[in-house]
Amino acid sequence: MHWDIGGKKPGDIKVVAAFDIDRRKVGKDVSKAIFQPPNCTKIFCKQIPKTGVIVKMGKILDSFADHMNYYDEDHTFILSYQKESTQEEIIQELKSSKADMLINFLPVGSEKAVKFYAECALKAKVGFLNCMPVFIASNPIWAQKFKRDNIAIIGDDIKSQIGATIVHRVLTNLFKNRGVKLMRTYQLNTGGNTDFLNMLDRRRLISKKQSKTEAVQSQTAIRLKNENIHIGPSDWVPWQKDNKVCFIRMEGKIFGDIPVNLELRLSVEDSPNSAGVVIDAIRCLKLAIERNQGGVLYEPSSYFMKHPPIQYTDDEAYQLTEQFIKGFSELRIALIDKLIEQNEQGTD
Repeated sequence: MHWDIGGKKPGDIKVVAAFDIDRRKVGKDVSKAIFQPPNCTKIFCKQIPKTGVIVKMGKILDSFADHMNYYDEDHTFILSYQKESTQEEIIQELKSSKADMLINFLPVGSEKAVKFYAECALKAKVGFLNCMPVFIASNPIWAQKFKRDNIAIIGDDIKSQIGATIVHRVLTNLFKNRGVKLMRTYQLNTGGNTDFLNMLDRRRLISKKQSKTEAVQSQTAIRLKNENIHIGPSDWVPWQKDNKVCFIRMEGKIFGDIPVNLELRLSVEDSPNSAGVVIDAIRCLKLAIERNQGGVLYEPSSYFMKHPPIQYTDDEAYQLTEQFIKGFSELRIALIDKLIEQNEQGTD
């Protein structure tokens, strides 16, 4: 969405360390690991120079769903046989690699694992970009830890460039601005990548559904009752691979209580759709690090993430992020801190 952010272009981003738990990726150079199964997105850049960065074995914890143990064409076990890295080893790798930040793209539902890596970022004193719906930036306790240590964080749960959530939010806001009373809505999603395979375990979906639902609820004129809003993954369709298909239905009433129904089908390649947004978030996080600005970055979080600490409309979030990039955000941050303090005290 931005070619240049504070003088930093996409090509300025360098991977200096990497962690995974899949035997098909651990031990390989990043330039090779990214093409290994189960990665299945369309390849738009085939010649990737060798990076010299070898994927290290990470920490498993709850980042691996039981039903995925044998997800492979020859039904072989896919977890790496290498010994798991300790927290101390991961922290040392982050420090020795001179990483500016740690990006979390763990599977949905990896509550323990995400908190483990967030703690690694704190102890290594590197920024944290939380692209998944385990609430760190939007959790007051974790947010305070990053503020206390003056470490920048953007989160939680990355939006796509043009994805189900952003489209659903914009349409919901349109209904509100045009005086349409939204009565009920759903959003169903199908895909064939391992993100959707992982989410077949419905126990791992609590935070994901909460994140996506709140992203839409925050744009309604009057919050819908739980039975009138359903947002979340529907099913894994293997042949879809990285293509994600979204179905949105919105039922409302216009003047005279006359019904109006909207249905939309969106088809998009899932991984590149969020990758472009991540590239912007990385550079905003780098700007904050250079400015010695720690704690939650509220403006870019509201623009790039589904479940930021403070929800705005997408137009407001865009304007706030533009101000942040230009360096005009200090006053805004002071105002946001005051609003949070007032909210905690229960004052208007």
